[in-house]
Amino acid sequence: MTLIVKADTRTIPIVPLEKAKLDGWIKRQDAATRAWVQSTGFKAEANAVSLIAGEDGALARVLVGVDDPFAAFGTLASWLPAGSYRIDAKLPARQANAACLGWELASYKFARYKSGEKPPAPPSLVWPDAADRKRVGAAAEATVLVRDLINTPAEDMGPSQLAAAAQRLARQHKAACKVIVGGDLLKQNYPTIHAVGRASDDPPRLIDITWGRANAPKVTLVGKGVCFDTGGLDLKQATGMLRMKKDMGGGAHALGLAHMIMAMNLRVRLRVLIPAVENSVAGNAIRPLDIVKTRKGITVEIGNTDAEGRLVLCDALAEADSEKPRLIVDFATLTGAARVALGPDLPALFCNDDRWAEAALKSGSRESDPLWRMPLYSPYRRRLDSQVADLNNVSEGTHAGAITAALYLNEFVSPATPWMHLDIMAWNESQRPGRPVGGEAQGMRAIYGLIAERFAR
Repeated sequence: MTLIVKADTRTIPIVPLEKAKLDGWIKRQDAATRAWVQSTGFKAEANAVSLIAGEDGALARVLVGVDDPFAAFGTLASWLPAGSYRIDAKLPARQANAACLGWELASYKFARYKSGEKPPAPPSLVWPDAADRKRVGAAAEATVLVRDLINTPAEDMGPSQLAAAAQRLARQHKAACKVIVGGDLLKQNYPTIHAVGRASDDPPRLIDITWGRANAPKVTLVGKGVCFDTGGLDLKQATGMLRMKKDMGGGAHALGLAHMIMAMNLRVRLRVLIPAVENSVAGNAIRPLDIVKTRKGITVEIGNTDAEGRLVLCDALAEADSEKPRLIVDFATLTGAARVALGPDLPALFCNDDRWAEAALKSGSRESDPLWRMPLYSPYRRRLDSQVADLNNVSEGTHAGAITAALYLNEFVSPATPWMHLDIMAWNESQRPGRPVGGEAQGMRAIYGLIAERFAR
């Protein structure tokens, strides 16, 4: 990690400043500092930085404008020269945690396939007194796990490799992990997972992790693990297929959140279900207007083979619901419609319980990991009607695609079971402080904060 325990005489102070408080701070400084700040035009705008030299010409102090500590310290860590730095302010715990996490994640590089490239040494930050080192460390490790899994090309992150990653995580935390593979999915009644993945050379599978005391409150995470999505026989165009290595981002999020829960030893009985498949094209691929019978017994007409995520999720959700847990959360890169509505950075939250939804939104705000609630608008359920089956996997037309997808999933969860569905992008399209281009964890810290608060020891 780039966070260190002790400062020394060479440690450079960082002064975080809010724009509204800048004038008061300037008045308390010496004449040279006042002149420097005024002459350089530093206004403490969000993420703005001013470097102040000492009498010997060496860097002596760093000023940074702070609106969001995660972004501000992510900015600093991205381009400050190597060295040791400390925060010259008493930050509250939440701000200290955000600053440390932004700093740590700014050093992330996905260099697995880079040859002969040695990145420069990153700057180090002394842990502020109020920071929760264990929680920040768990969040950083979980985010790196999510990013690495998503960024890995599908050639090296198919269903079998995703299952292997889950097994490594389970061993790390002494959790149980079983994997149901190929034809055994049919024997154990997971028919839609098998139907979507059967055309791939890497057979479909269901990853199932359990951890924690049996008598603790049950929390179940479900993650969409479509390791590559061609669209199936309803084949995507090249531009739509380009980033489909990230279509297992929901499964990556489930593993990342599981790591946080287990590393922090939360008082829950955790279960993680990840249907891992590749939606491929072959002679045995699922076809448009095929009808499949789901684990719950509901029959589904395949209106579009490119709406495969909800098919693999519905079997996993039915199994999750069978245990009547206190909470089910699923993560899925499910619809482009959610991105049209909310853009790439704001996950859509669907929830069948108002109290849980409100708590999740508040947690997202606290954790600088925002969510936006979307409606499970029941009148749109009719759009999923089929003349030959219990329902269709898509609706006619292009309206309300994210809502109808969520309503499809809603069919497989009992109304009495609190359930949240996060429709995520799982990808940064552009470089931002602490957030490089590529795979990204979205909503994970928000849901961790919610679970930690609800099921605290």
